[in-house]
Amino acid sequence: MNRHNFSVIKFLKGKSKHGAHTENSPLLNFSPDDSITYMTLHDSGFSMEEESWDGSSQELERRCRLGSEVASLSRSSSTEKYDPLDNLHLNFTLSSRIRYCLRIFKITSIFAIVILCSLFFSMYPDHENPWQMLTVSPTESFSMNLTDFRDNALLKLQVGGPFEGRVSESGSGDFILIQVEQTEDMGLRRRRPQQVIHNWTIPLHSQRNDQIMTSRTFEMLSSAPILITAQVFPRDAQVVPLTMTHQALYVNVETQVIIAGVILAGVYVLIIFEIVHRTLAAMLGSLAALAALSIIGDRPSLMTVVEWIDYETLALLFGMMILVAIFSETGFFDYCAVKAYQLSRGRVWPMIIILCLIAAILSAFLDNVTTMMLFTPVTIRLCEVLNLDPRHVLIAEVIFTNIGGAATAVGDPPNVIIVSNQDLRRNGIDFAAFTGYMFLGICLVLLMSFPLLRMLYWNKKLYNKEPMEIVELKHEILVWRQTAQRINPASREETAVKCLLMQKVLNLESLLRKQLRTFQRQISQEDKNWENNIQELQKKHRITDKILLIKCITVLGIVIFMFFLNSFVPGIHLDLGWIAILGALWLLVLADIQDFEIILHRVEWATLLFFAALFVLMEALAQLQLIDYIGAQTALLIKSVPEEQRLAVAIILVMWVSALASSLIDNIPFTATMIPVLLNLSQDADVNLPVKPLIFALAMGACLGGNGTLIGASANVVCAGIAEQHGYGFSFMEFFRLGFPMMLMTCTIGMCYLLATHIGLGWNLT
Repeated sequence: MNRHNFSVIKFLKGKSKHGAHTENSPLLNFSPDDSITYMTLHDSGFSMEEESWDGSSQELERRCRLGSEVASLSRSSSTEKYDPLDNLHLNFTLSSRIRYCLRIFKITSIFAIVILCSLFFSMYPDHENPWQMLTVSPTESFSMNLTDFRDNALLKLQVGGPFEGRVSESGSGDFILIQVEQTEDMGLRRRRPQQVIHNWTIPLHSQRNDQIMTSRTFEMLSSAPILITAQVFPRDAQVVPLTMTHQALYVNVETQVIIAGVILAGVYVLIIFEIVHRTLAAMLGSLAALAALSIIGDRPSLMTVVEWIDYETLALLFGMMILVAIFSETGFFDYCAVKAYQLSRGRVWPMIIILCLIAAILSAFLDNVTTMMLFTPVTIRLCEVLNLDPRHVLIAEVIFTNIGGAATAVGDPPNVIIVSNQDLRRNGIDFAAFTGYMFLGICLVLLMSFPLLRMLYWNKKLYNKEPMEIVELKHEILVWRQTAQRINPASREETAVKCLLMQKVLNLESLLRKQLRTFQRQISQEDKNWENNIQELQKKHRITDKILLIKCITVLGIVIFMFFLNSFVPGIHLDLGWIAILGALWLLVLADIQDFEIILHRVEWATLLFFAALFVLMEALAQLQLIDYIGAQTALLIKSVPEEQRLAVAIILVMWVSALASSLIDNIPFTATMIPVLLNLSQDADVNLPVKPLIFALAMGACLGGNGTLIGASANVVCAGIAEQHGYGFSFMEFFRLGFPMMLMTCTIGMCYLLATHIGLGWNLT
């Protein structure tokens, strides 16, 4: 008993023969004879009342009795059959069973949907309507009657000819006019015949020899005969060869749009909640969209589906992945990371701002995907060197890459589509005019985005690991809290012990908050030892192969220079994909790669497959009239606004519809669809709207809207894929929590710029 009282006195007074205990002392120390020595519950660093405790012998006796009770309670607890960890084990077992059941349910549900879509897809054949060869000229038109048509059906026309492509180099102003006419005779409930006429204008390319396929769907009244006529309006007397086919669809436009919306929502659910990998989610969405096309009578053939894939983008990605994989072997990325740290003088936020600014400037002249493929390895290596979490830095970089890409006519694919449209060029939207206006607005957006980014990152944990002292203190708080929770306060003494333990927890939490504040101040302030750190980093991270580095810089410089020439010099007949592939071949030969498998392992095959599936998905959704429906509804909303507020409402509506749509679907087909819609609005005498403000609103929304979600822009997906390969992958929601607020704020700033310049200052109103 005396021995236990002696231990209790040491326990309560905070003294022992091993010296004073600190917050880092273990909870219990076991001696070789299995006796228990209790650590101090009281420390002068946590309370100012120790003098009164030591000066009162009566209080000391009370503590001895309380300590004896605690000691006997501890000895008796070792003989009890009940272990408090049993509850935890039981809860863990239950949660494991629930997770297992949910996993089985997920696999079963997705597999059932895949089987159902596969059955629907296999039940309907490919549409094999014969293609009709025809020619039209200024003096001779073409006409065709369709009699085998069902009620409540849609007419889909597909026409091939020397049309202007999505991105054309030159145009002549010639066009084909296709007219679809149907007249329904008088009936019992109709006193006079009803007629519907659809006009479809397709621009011609004067120097194109190959055929460009285009299609459009028309709503018909009934099963009455349909007259299709085609006329050409060229500047000179020339014969234009065409091919044409038609098809009946058995689901109306509204139902097709609903189906497309459900499929798109399902894909986003799979990606947002990470039910499956985003690549598999895109493949499942493509299968569902193809099954829906089969049900409505428009199942595409395998060759058609393959043609939907944008191989230029895939070739660009593949070639740049090879270049970056070889480049990383030189140690250049480590060297750049050390130089960036030296430039920021050891301060984290200046370094992040420098990286984001360089990425934005570079993406204004290069493709966003190329910019992120060059910047992502550098950023990851830099964050590893400085013990930062690369995910938040990468998300910030890709956000500013998308913002910077909107500044010029060659920075983002939607801008390239806009400046390449011949009708828009005739309206004064050329390379110089577009770049001049957008550059000023994007500079304003960039200027306001840096403080917004700092606000969003205010409470973000930028450092990847906390100091060991903080980690140990958090663990000690957890142990003390669990110990206090296991005490059942059945008596006054046990209640007192539990109160002492909880007081210890509160004191430790207060100390933790102080250390965290000190740690955050150290992060925000300049590192005092940054010069010494620079010297150590320069010794560890240096160029490993200077000869290979010279080869890589030479080839990459040529590739980037060719990218510039491709944008400004029409005489170079190489697309971006070909330039990247040729550059990869050059570097493979110069680097004398022997182990080719190592380079291929660096290629993001999952990212390439994701893009291929996404191209098929977006084209299938376009075939389901989703994009056309969005454009048509936007035009109807603009027409319904009074004329005095119409321009302002049109700018706001086009801006936000483009931004939100580009966050959900690919902005390339959306931009290509919205251009003719906006052109028709500007040419409508009843609407009376200038085309320039609408086009600039479309460009601003389509480019900035890519920051809304992870799959809103190609650069986002590429960055996420590379980061995932390095072990720092970020989820859809992690990107959404930072990207979507930035998208809302940047789009608001862009909208204010558009309204101030067009409504307030009267720019571009002619």
